[in-house]
Parts: sequence; C-alpha cells; structure tokens
Amino acid sequence: MTFVQVIDCRTHQAEKLDSLMDSWVKATQGKRTATHSIVGRDRSDPAHVVEIVEFPSYEEAMRNSHLPETDRIFQEMLRICDEAPTFTDLDVSRDEQLNTGMARTFVEEVINRRNYDVADALCTPDYREHDPALSSYGVGLARAKEENREILEAFRPVLTVESMIAEGDLVCARLSYTGRHVGPFKGVEPTDREITGTGHVTFRCENGKIAEGWWNWDDLGLLRQIGAVEI
Repeated sequence: MTFVQVIDCRTHQAEKLDSLMDSWVKATQGKRTATHSIVGRDRSDPAHVVEIVEFPSYEEAMRNSHLPETDRIFQEMLRICDEAPTFTDLDVSRDEQLNTGMARTFVEEVINRRNYDVADALCTPDYREHDPALSSYGVGLARAKEENREILEAFRPVLTVESMIAEGDLVCARLSYTGRHVGPFKGVEPTDREITGTGHVTFRCENGKIAEGWWNWDDLGLLRQIGAVEI
C-alpha cells in the first residue's frame, strides 16, 4: 500500500529549507526510497510550510528515515525551524488522478467501442489533434473524428493501455493494439490480415476535458503487415 508522510513546520527561513531539501535529494541519490515530494507554503501564513512525501509502503518510509543522510538533514532542519516539525503518517486508502480516468474513457469508448460522439463530451470545443497519420498535424475535433473513423473502421482495433502516467495537466499512455484489416485504408483494399502494433498518446487536459492530443503509431509496421510496403 502506498504510504504518505506529511511534515508540518514553521520557519522564517523557507529559502534555507529549500536548500536543505536540495541537499537531501543529492545526498540520497541511489539510496532513498521516497518517490514523490511536494512542498507548499500557506498563503495566509508564509512561515507555515508543509511537505508531503510519498513512499511505496510504510516499511520503505522507515528505511528512508534510517538513512544517515536523512537524519543529518533533519537535524539541520530543526535548527532553521521556529519549532519542532510535526509528522503525520498516512496509509493511502484512495489515490485517483482524475485526468487518467478521462484518458481511459477516451480509449475505451471512442476507440475500442467506436462511440465517436463520446469525444464531443470528453474534449473541449477547440480540441486539437496532432497525429502524423492524419491529413494535417493539428486538426480540430470534427476533422479528427472523421479521419479516425476511416482508420478505426478499416482495422477494428482493440487498444490496451499498458501503462499510464500523469503530471500536471498532461497524461501519457503507452498503448498496444490488435485488429484485422477489414476495410479500405489509404487505397489498399481489405486483406483480412491480423494486425498488431504499439503506440503512445499524450493528452493535455483543461478544465476537466481533453484539450489537445499527440498520437504516435508504428505506421510503417502497420503498412508492412497489410502488404502495402515491403522493406
């Protein structure tokens, strides 16, 4: 289970605290078990600083705490804080990145189930799609739906999200797919050949919708599988 430690402190030397954190990151390279750290300052009280540190588990957090480098930085931290920091240990019971859920819905509904109009609800009106396989590298939602419909109907692919990560307003997914060439594609008549491949997509989200998408596929590998090119 993911574990989070919340460090709550008061200091009028926030810049020195930032410097200490930089020193700890450098000193624990290759040793630390922490995977993510967020530091925030209270808008109404700039001396109030909160750090949230994520670990794979409580046990890994304890390993991290026992590093000599961690203890050294903590002792220096005590000297620049107005009072002793407090620690809150949390077992994460729910961890939901909302944008990843939206990205998965796009893959499952629009692509796998071919409910093309679902894209209207998931995407912003000024959505832009960037895909070398389309007629232009930057088409609007209506044009993207029209061109992608031809591709999806030609191969009837089923996409699998192999992995997905999110940072800020971006979501990146590593994809694989299987399908069959059952419709015309770029002038090539159906061959009934099975196809497989991989790809990536990065979505930029805005106000709870997808505002932009960058798609990359192994187009050459696909054309080879249907006999359109020989290399």
